[in-house]
Amino acid sequence: MLVRLEGVSKAFGPKDILKNVSMQINDNDRIALVGPNGAGKTTLLKMLTGDERVDTGELTVKTNKIVYLAQFPSFDADTTVGETLSTGHRTEAQERMEELESIMTSGELPRGMDWNEISLEYARLQEEAGRQGMSDAERALEHMREFGIEDKIKGKVGELSGGERTKLMLAKVLSQAEKADLLILDEPTNHLDIDAVEWLEDYLLEFKGAVLIVSHDRYFLDRTVTQVYELENAKLRHYQGNYSQFVDKKAIELERQRKEFEKNARERDRQARIADEQHRMLWFSSTHKTRLKMLERMEVKEAPDKKKDLTLDVSAAQKSGKNMIIARRLKVTRGGNVIFKDLDMDVDRGDKIGLFGPNGAGKTTLIMALLGELPARGDLWVAPGARIGYYAQGQDLMDPKLSSLEQINKSLEGEARARARAYLYRFQLDQKDAERPIGTLSGGERARVALALLLSSDLNFLVLDEPTNYLDLMAKHAVEMALAEFPGTFIIVTHDRYLLDSVCSEVAELRHGVLTVFHGSYSQYKGVRVGKEAVEEAEVYKVVSGFTEWVSKKKYSVGDRVLVAPSEKENFQWALDNGKLRRIPGKERKIIKK
Repeated sequence: MLVRLEGVSKAFGPKDILKNVSMQINDNDRIALVGPNGAGKTTLLKMLTGDERVDTGELTVKTNKIVYLAQFPSFDADTTVGETLSTGHRTEAQERMEELESIMTSGELPRGMDWNEISLEYARLQEEAGRQGMSDAERALEHMREFGIEDKIKGKVGELSGGERTKLMLAKVLSQAEKADLLILDEPTNHLDIDAVEWLEDYLLEFKGAVLIVSHDRYFLDRTVTQVYELENAKLRHYQGNYSQFVDKKAIELERQRKEFEKNARERDRQARIADEQHRMLWFSSTHKTRLKMLERMEVKEAPDKKKDLTLDVSAAQKSGKNMIIARRLKVTRGGNVIFKDLDMDVDRGDKIGLFGPNGAGKTTLIMALLGELPARGDLWVAPGARIGYYAQGQDLMDPKLSSLEQINKSLEGEARARARAYLYRFQLDQKDAERPIGTLSGGERARVALALLLSSDLNFLVLDEPTNYLDLMAKHAVEMALAEFPGTFIIVTHDRYLLDSVCSEVAELRHGVLTVFHGSYSQYKGVRVGKEAVEEAEVYKVVSGFTEWVSKKKYSVGDRVLVAPSEKENFQWALDNGKLRRIPGKERKIIKK
């Protein structure tokens, strides 16, 4: 056991964040912490790291080797990337070596020391450092190379993009993770491109310690966790399995709760009717009072949590012609650098295009060029009937001084205003938040306002730059449902593989200035079913008598070691029933391709 919470409660003023919750993290656990934005997930993580105190209850931490990646890491914009990587990494031995180097450079011998002692101590410290291998700073630099941004090492942190800053902090945190018992990651995939996310998945699968992850990336969670804790309404519930299995179990649980509530309500109504009839027919008797006391003592079942309807009814404006955009030999230069040249792209009516690629490849530049927001050379034609709505990545088209309602009144007219206000309600932005200045809202709340504005207008062509960033899983699902049913055309710039697979009819990868278009999903384009991979805790068996597993047609010989995950146990049931396999103590993680 590494960490345990027992009966822990936490409140900020009148609002309960945690109420009598319990949780345990053991060595090598793979845990996801999920819940709506604002539920208190980050607060819970900070309690585990000692940055927040519990109000009541007991928090036991049995390790001091906890490494934490914050959702919004703080940087000094004026420091260099190299200085940021080195900060906080210096050990006592390294500090002592720097002192000795300073003495040797100055040529001044401190009282009570001689040059021989200094050289011997320095040599010993160097030898110890050599035995320890790479320093944390060197490991961080190695991760920077793996992320493809080692060329930024001499630049200022303030000059980095959002994705590059995330990679910088991730590189620094992972450089310390080798010695950690528990790695805590708060939204580690925010702003990361797909290459970096998939690299991180592989890293975590090989990581030897325990991992606690807060993320809204479903594919990422499926590939990295085997347990889910859900934090909602100040309560913490535990589920075994990956995220997809959690969704299935949660749906079954809500359906059971709904049926129990309805059955309980019907029985209470029946008892109330009987009491009423007894009172009317036997008014001179107190029989009905006994029945009413029975009704008071009856257990009242809790109704399942009714979420506000987040399904968005998105309509399209009048259709345009077959071609929406035709681009030929497009070239864009920014700051003296050629972002891309000789780029061709066709967007036809009804196309659902997902645009992805590494950070800095020029995806946002491309869509801004297509919209005429950036000067570009080449031939570009946009259909006159195209009614285009643009969702900017930073929602920078909204006035931060205005409230959400004021922005709606400024941007829309007539029925569109009423639709936008209805969208705010569906997105669970209450009246109080809707009246606050947009600049004071969280990233997820601003995203909801921007989407409400966009989806309330009559449009036939949507251009969306990272529309699901900062949205929790529930809101993401609402947007996905809306886009899947949208009858018009759209281009989505995203790193969300689930979004690329679920709503796009074709994907386009922009890499090194080259645009590759594929008619199909992201997983099909990659040639593997990326979204269908999941990690599970598998039982370990030894083959005591040879057999063939007929689903995969694989043959097993005596002495073979076999990992059997819960989802594939049915395939091995015959071998288990006939004594072909013998259980070995312990469990191991296994990637399942479904």
